[in-house]
Amino acid sequence: MDTTTATPRYRPLRFGVTRAVLRDGPGGVRYVRADQPLEGHASRMTDRLVHWAETAPDRVFIARRVRNADGSTGEWHKITYREALDTARRVGQALLDRGLGPDRPVAILCENSLEHAMIAVGCLYAGIPYSPVSSAYSTISQDYDKLRHVLQTLTPGLVFTTDAARYGKAIQATVPADVEVVLGEGSIEGRKTTPLQQLLQTEPTPAVDRAMQATGPDTITKFLFTSGSTKLPKAVINTHGMWCANQQQMRQSMPVLAEEPPVLVDWLPWNHTFGGNHNIGLTIYNGGTYYIDDGKPTPALMAETLRNLREIAPTIYFNVPTGFEAIAHAMKADPVLRRNLLSRVRMFFYSGAALAQPIWDLLHEVQEAEIGERIVMGTGLGMTESSPFAVFITSPDVKSGYIGLPTPGMELKLVPTEGKTEIRYKGPNVTPGYWRNAEATAECFDEEGFFCTGDAVLWIDENNPHKGLKFDGRIAEDFKLATGTFVSVGPLRAKIIAAGAPYTQDAVITGLNRNEVGALLFPTVAVRKLAPHLPADAPLKDVLESAAVQDHFQGVVDALAKQATGSSSRVARLHLMHEAPSIDKGEVTDKGSINQRAVLKHRDALVQAFHDDRLPFTLKPQQEKP
Repeated sequence: MDTTTATPRYRPLRFGVTRAVLRDGPGGVRYVRADQPLEGHASRMTDRLVHWAETAPDRVFIARRVRNADGSTGEWHKITYREALDTARRVGQALLDRGLGPDRPVAILCENSLEHAMIAVGCLYAGIPYSPVSSAYSTISQDYDKLRHVLQTLTPGLVFTTDAARYGKAIQATVPADVEVVLGEGSIEGRKTTPLQQLLQTEPTPAVDRAMQATGPDTITKFLFTSGSTKLPKAVINTHGMWCANQQQMRQSMPVLAEEPPVLVDWLPWNHTFGGNHNIGLTIYNGGTYYIDDGKPTPALMAETLRNLREIAPTIYFNVPTGFEAIAHAMKADPVLRRNLLSRVRMFFYSGAALAQPIWDLLHEVQEAEIGERIVMGTGLGMTESSPFAVFITSPDVKSGYIGLPTPGMELKLVPTEGKTEIRYKGPNVTPGYWRNAEATAECFDEEGFFCTGDAVLWIDENNPHKGLKFDGRIAEDFKLATGTFVSVGPLRAKIIAAGAPYTQDAVITGLNRNEVGALLFPTVAVRKLAPHLPADAPLKDVLESAAVQDHFQGVVDALAKQATGSSSRVARLHLMHEAPSIDKGEVTDKGSINQRAVLKHRDALVQAFHDDRLPFTLKPQQEKP
């Protein structure tokens, strides 16, 4: 019988960078770049907006479902490129009239919306920086400390929000009385505000066009704040030159972007670089269409995402691992979703955390059953400070952790650091620094001007560098046991997530200065399926402490112990976390990524109890029978 495994068939997709050029430096340092240069590109993003408004004026630029009075969503409200440019000129003129600029930028306090987009393109056109601020700082935070810090860093001349009812309390608590507040709807008691409609009705003059022409590669477009997981958030300077260079780099690394105007269905928040730079940027740069997805990979909002994907067929689809997990399971049982989502998508792309292999396998299983081939799962490595695209895969043969080779025009510096290899960036897409924070800026660049990322990497194949690199965790997360044994957190965390799939969202690794490694595991909502005897609304604590769930994860702990090769890779204890990570404490981002250091810092008492055998329901590997 022939037991040969057939080579997987993929929907055709070209890869722009498949070979690397390397050179050696002193002390084991290596420099890596793509074997092709960065091609010519626009010097400002507004040139691309104007281009598409002239060449494809009636093409839809951005759309969002209409919000009904009862909170439900209806038909799509669409804005064409012609309409977007007209609005950009009107809003830009209104902002110019107010004398705004880098020292008095615009702060946007709301989720993704058409109104948010129109304020943003108005800022771009007039050359006035803006900052999309995490909505969680206003709507979930209880103390507003991060929002207050953001506004003190920016000193905005104007604050915009769509909804006074949701954001009014935060504005009252943090926005100085002399700062103008523009509202999409509603009013704030005791405060004078400006209706958005007033800006939209402003008649543009030649002054706004002159302002646009005066912008250039060094003009600041926006300030994107870091997550602030261990310190207060820093404002990353983003310029037209950075953004445009990065979009051209993406076109060369992902040629699919230039083959047809991309269509996106996307929920990723615009205050993050993935949603706000990568995805909005590729839409404008390549004349695409962006459908705002009001869903999210959470139990309450996932149905909206699935509804949108049954109706709108994307050409490229972006999400985080938890989103792909929900979509993989939904496609298996939903033929309409399967058929529409897979009808013309050329590439899936994930970021933010590790994608567990079982989810990857399920996606491929569903794809092969429906269309007879697989969809390439794109991934790479980047950060807010690199606009964000920096490193991308080189072939369809992708495994969890693979990141690939540098994008054209960018050089990597691989530096031996604390037993690992740190990856550093230099290129036209890298930020000049942090706004009003010279000390943090100086700390992040080395003596050769490379940005120090703190990310660690390994070669996929040490004998063939053209296969690229794979992720090896964050250097700052790694630690030593009391025995002096070094624990590599990234790879171990990925193993735990894979072993616990689909019931594991993330794992925080513990054991600093202890004799053994532990793991605090944050479960997914799917964990409730392991305890069907409990009510659907049973407290999560009761679910996690049920015999069925404990028995399942005992099996996970035992399986991990069998795979271990030593104390640094053996999970000697595991605890299921029922208390959600805190956004105020920086334990989690808007995208659901959990920060190791913040959790360990703020839950130190729990960690100590965990390792001192004072924490109930701690699972340990069972002793193997003789």
